[in-house]
Amino acid sequence: MTAPDQTHGQASDGSIRAGSKSFALASRLFAPPTRVLVWDLYTWCRHCDDVVDGQVSGQGHDPHVDRAARVADLRQGTDAAFAGQAGAAGPFAALQRVVRATDLPVAFTRDHLDGFAMDAAARHYDTFADTLDYCYHVAGVVGLMMGWVMGVRDAPTLRRACDLGIAFQLTNIARDVGDDAAAGRIYLPARWLDHAQVRLGPDEPLDDRTAAGLARVVSRLLDEADAYYRSARYGVPRLPWRSAWAVATASHVYGDIGVEVRRRGAHAWRERVVTGTPAKVARALQAAFEATWATTAGTMAPAPARHGLFTPPALVMRG
Repeated sequence: MTAPDQTHGQASDGSIRAGSKSFALASRLFAPPTRVLVWDLYTWCRHCDDVVDGQVSGQGHDPHVDRAARVADLRQGTDAAFAGQAGAAGPFAALQRVVRATDLPVAFTRDHLDGFAMDAAARHYDTFADTLDYCYHVAGVVGLMMGWVMGVRDAPTLRRACDLGIAFQLTNIARDVGDDAAAGRIYLPARWLDHAQVRLGPDEPLDDRTAAGLARVVSRLLDEADAYYRSARYGVPRLPWRSAWAVATASHVYGDIGVEVRRRGAHAWRERVVTGTPAKVARALQAAFEATWATTAGTMAPAPARHGLFTPPALVMRG
């Protein structure tokens, strides 16, 4: 493992502040060497997301882009980063720095790009298992990569990091279901929607009746997210204190979004749910106490029998 080049931190910081209001504050709580690598990894992830969707820092949506071709280009650029041929600037150079500093497994990045391929192919999500598979590829494996950057190498703790990424994505789906449906993307399980007699899509207005049924489906999804948040907590004591602080803060901030979506019920999609700065600061202070207690005690509670709720394919391949 080599030391990260911190001269690139400012540009990567700008990327995360523009692309993720929920994670930006938490990311600043990492120890400086880890923080730079987290920002670099985020820069690559954000770039991949923007390229496939025709966005800028997560904003906008271009339905006319050739997503399959763009995913192919992302795979090529990512392969160049692992080969040390990504140059000195840009998102693939940022990934290259992460690879050089941590020996990041290529299987993680390939799994992540497979998630963008799902969007490119307009995959249909019939069951919750299908939705969960998508959540793993677009966010759970990001948890794996973030855990790796924090120095985690044991599979049980990496599984917890994966669970947290999945929890984040389930929360995002719950919050953004209206915007996603308008763009023709339905990530909620079709069977759940059918059972609730909810029809979603670009040509289906989100009227009061539809929103009321959708609120019940989303509440069920948030119940699943809560289980993943709970599982992820068991990994916090295995992290360095600054990383534990950052992760606990991000978990609370994202979790609060889910709480507010559930509280608003059928009105949750009239405007985007966000966590304000004062609430984020309060959560950071709470997380500092929790991280101190967890890392000192070595555990937050007796761990359940299962090593996390999801078995990441990339970890299976690693043995």
